[in-house]
Amino acid sequence: MEHDRPRGGGEHHHGSHRHLVEVFEESEQPPHGRGAIDAIVVPTIRHPRWLTYATRLALALGCHLVSLHSRNWSRAREAAQAMPAGLRYISADVDHVNRLRLPDFETTAVLRDTPFARTTDLSAKRNTGLLLARLLGWRRIVFLDDDIEVGRLADVERAAALLDTYDAVGMHIGGYPDNSVVCHAHRLTGGHQESFVGGGALAVAVDPGRTPSFFPNVYNEDWFYLLGERRLRRLAVAGQVKQRPYDPFDRPVRAREQEFGDVLAEGVYWLLDGDAAAGWRAAADAAYWRDFLAKRRRFVEDVLSRVRRLPPGPRHNRHAMENSLLAALGRLRRIEPELCVRYLKAWSVDRRRWATHLDELPHLEFATADAVKWLVKDGERGLHWYGSMVD
Repeated sequence: MEHDRPRGGGEHHHGSHRHLVEVFEESEQPPHGRGAIDAIVVPTIRHPRWLTYATRLALALGCHLVSLHSRNWSRAREAAQAMPAGLRYISADVDHVNRLRLPDFETTAVLRDTPFARTTDLSAKRNTGLLLARLLGWRRIVFLDDDIEVGRLADVERAAALLDTYDAVGMHIGGYPDNSVVCHAHRLTGGHQESFVGGGALAVAVDPGRTPSFFPNVYNEDWFYLLGERRLRRLAVAGQVKQRPYDPFDRPVRAREQEFGDVLAEGVYWLLDGDAAAGWRAAADAAYWRDFLAKRRRFVEDVLSRVRRLPPGPRHNRHAMENSLLAALGRLRRIEPELCVRYLKAWSVDRRRWATHLDELPHLEFATADAVKWLVKDGERGLHWYGSMVD
């Protein structure tokens, strides 16, 4: 087990936060051998054929598969038709997240009717997975994105075993790096940039004895799930998965939409890098954010200047990279220090609200239909779902 030190990025950016995490190497055995997983939760907007790897993994582990679908080309019915015999699964369409029995989060209200409001449903799906786990009495679940391939069953079992000690265990994402658009450009222009623990391959303990957390509707929502009121929750990394490649620069809007969440998360984790024991509460001060926003601007401008110096050729789409960075800078200029402070205060309120919400849940172990029904607010139309609970 090792702790990496922060490095790569100079005075304006930290290219690594891995020193904040307990990293278990492949040769190291977790304290309790291999652990059991109750369910794999896959939030998806893609065609059900993208569930192939998650389906195989759930069968091998003997656990449930929960697939949460939205968009016209990702439907629960088609997913259910493709499920193999013997697999315990729940596939549900969750197109209208406002119907779900989720709290009215202050973090969402702070950004409503602003350019920073996020329209994706990823956070709502992950929070729904957490609710379903608590309703059905599950203790350990794995969040797995549909573009993640798990090579070895033992890696997931090792991560599950570590949940006896840690609140969350990430699996190192190999293949295509898991970073924001700006950080991809930083790496491609010579900067040192690592990936941190993310929700794309994350084992979490969800039993009532743990301090609960939630996914706010902001980019880097998984970094906030891993955050406690003053410091990181107990966190480890073990095993490795592979992310399928994609083009981070295909749409400048991607960088624009990521910028606020990237700023918030990097600003909070910057403080943890400096003194993890002291925590991150200095981020509740507007003066801190004025300084950090200036750092961020200098960092993005430096990456942009490096992009503009790239030689022409097929290796880099310099024009697309430049447009993405310009989009990020445009959004960055609209972020006010006071908004960062308000958001973090709202996040603290939401953590308490989420804990109360979980405490009020009924216990519906083995009553899958009742649990899925409970996920929807009273008076709203129920979810369109399919399931096969095989003992």
